[in-house]
Amino acid sequence: MFLLDASVWIAAKDEKERYFESARPLVLDPACHVAALDLTFYEVANGLGARRGHYLAATELCRLIGARCAETTLAVDARLIESSLEIAAEHGLTAYDAAYVAAARRHDWTLVSVDIADLISKGLAVAPDAADYP
Repeated sequence: MFLLDASVWIAAKDEKERYFESARPLVLDPACHVAALDLTFYEVANGLGARRGHYLAATELCRLIGARCAETTLAVDARLIESSLEIAAEHGLTAYDAAYVAAARRHDWTLVSVDIADLISKGLAVAPDAADYP
């Protein structure tokens, strides 16, 4: 199972993104089992809609996340927040990034991100082109 952070969903929607080609199959291929956090919806709405002004694209992408992860959307709870804060302090991450790391660890999933500086370079996630699936 791959836990896709918001950056992967956004990369799959925007042809200008570095990981567009490798993110698309992760997002669109039903053979690829993916999960999301509930906060992913907000991050996509913020990153693609509010910041870039692509409101329709953000709405469509949130619908896709809901459909692809209908059974695998995790709600952030107090235990996850506690783990997230520990991870954030240890690695110098935001609580948002650390929540993805904590959830992936909790469920033994592979975290996929395009965040090279904060997640991939620290060995906390893999890039879309390094995610190995059938």
